[in-house]
Amino acid sequence: MLYLKIRRAVPTLFISLFFFSLASAAEIQVITSGAFAEALKDLAPQYEKQSSNKVIIAYGSSMGAAPDSIPSRLAKGEKFDVLILAAPALDGFIKSGVVQLGTRVDLVASVMGAVVKGGAPKLDISTMSGLKSALLNAKSVAYSASASGVYLSTELFPKMGISEQMNKTARKIYSERVASVVARGEADLGFQQVSELLPIPGVTFIGELPPEAQKTVLFSAGITSNVTNLDSSRDLIAFLASSKAVPIIKKAGLNPVLPVLPWSIQNHSQ
Repeated sequence: MLYLKIRRAVPTLFISLFFFSLASAAEIQVITSGAFAEALKDLAPQYEKQSSNKVIIAYGSSMGAAPDSIPSRLAKGEKFDVLILAAPALDGFIKSGVVQLGTRVDLVASVMGAVVKGGAPKLDISTMSGLKSALLNAKSVAYSASASGVYLSTELFPKMGISEQMNKTARKIYSERVASVVARGEADLGFQQVSELLPIPGVTFIGELPPEAQKTVLFSAGITSNVTNLDSSRDLIAFLASSKAVPIIKKAGLNPVLPVLPWSIQNHSQ
């Protein structure tokens, strides 16, 4: 009799566990800027293998007024749980209340580099003089409308004394990878975060900017104030910030930060 009761109870138990797992699974809506995009494409499936959660990825630039930029999409009322973008832009969202205070997690450090069209002479930009020569001799230069491009146009070009010339030959690229423009032959030389240049076919990566010209940008994750599932969002960010993510992050041309998670500090202090 006891055996029959157990046999009848087992299917019910499995059905209950099945529906419990469905109920506990969450869809995590993430929007990332281009620097972390390739890494996230490869990391999301790895995360999903160890979790019942599903990662839904959208893309947009960290700043700017392009219709698909992260600021524009948020302004239109699009809802996301996690933002991944340049740290200064994320800090702006924290100040405005869009992102929760105490949820910023620095994931990677990113540097800038340059590409030429595949088959074109590989220019030497390893020194300031080489970089300046490459910029001045190029008939057309393309750079991002986001964080790296803002730095180039407002800081580096003036520092090098070539702003006037660059105003004539250089242009910002909106809603597209700079390397794609170079690959089509629409620019001789293109600059962007290295991780955004490497995945694009049809171009040759000619190197990072020289140390005197380089600016390392942190790309960070934050949880929005209208997040649907806080615990799942924290769980995803913890994975992206962990040693498990390091090989893919490095392969993408980024340097992992491996930070201490802010909510673990908060829990220890309580």
